[in-house]
Amino acid sequence: MQKPLKIILGIDPGTLMMGYGIIEVYDDKKIHLKEMNVLKLSGKKGNHERLQLIHEKIIGLIGQHRPHEFAIEAPFFGKNVQSMLKLGRAQGVAIAAAMSANLAVTEYSPKKVKQSITGNGNADKDQVWKMLQRILLIDERPKHYDATDALAVAICHHFQSNSLVKSNNRKKKTPAKKNTWEEFIKQNPARLRL
Repeated sequence: MQKPLKIILGIDPGTLMMGYGIIEVYDDKKIHLKEMNVLKLSGKKGNHERLQLIHEKIIGLIGQHRPHEFAIEAPFFGKNVQSMLKLGRAQGVAIAAAMSANLAVTEYSPKKVKQSITGNGNADKDQVWKMLQRILLIDERPKHYDATDALAVAICHHFQSNSLVKSNNRKKKTPAKKNTWEEFIKQNPARLRL
C-alpha cells in the first residue's frame, strides 16, 4: 500500500462540541478521508474539565494518526464576549496540544476555509459539505457540521500549502530584473546621446 505524503489534522474548536477531520494526501494528489468525527463535551462539566478533555483528545488523535500538519479554524468575532473567551480557550488548548507534539500550527478564518472549499467565502455549511463530498468522493453524511467544518479546515490547509509551493516555485524560476540606468545603457548603446 502506498504511503501518504502527508497527513493533516483539521480542528473546528468548540467548548461543547469539537470537530476533527484527518486526511491523507498521496503522491498522485489524491486526498483520502481517514477519520471525521466530533468530541461531545457535556455542559454539566466545568470549563477547565472540558479544556482538559479537548487537550487529551487532540493528544490521542496525534498519537493515533501521526499527522504531519495541524490546521485549526480561528474563532470568528461575535457579539457575545463570554462565548468568544470560551472558544478562544478551547482553541488555545488545541494549539498547545499540537505544539507539544512539535506540530506547526496554521490558523484559517471561517471565511478563508469556505472560500478555499467552495469558491465563496459566504457559503453555508451544506454547500461546504457538498463540495467536500465531491472532493473526497464520499457519501456518508455526518451527524454534526462541526465534523465537516474540521474536515474543510484540513482540506483548506492542503490547498493553501499547495498554492504556496507553486507560487514559491514560480518565484524561483523567474530571474530578478535589473532596472538600472547602467543596464539600460549597456543594452541600448545607440540611444545614448552626448
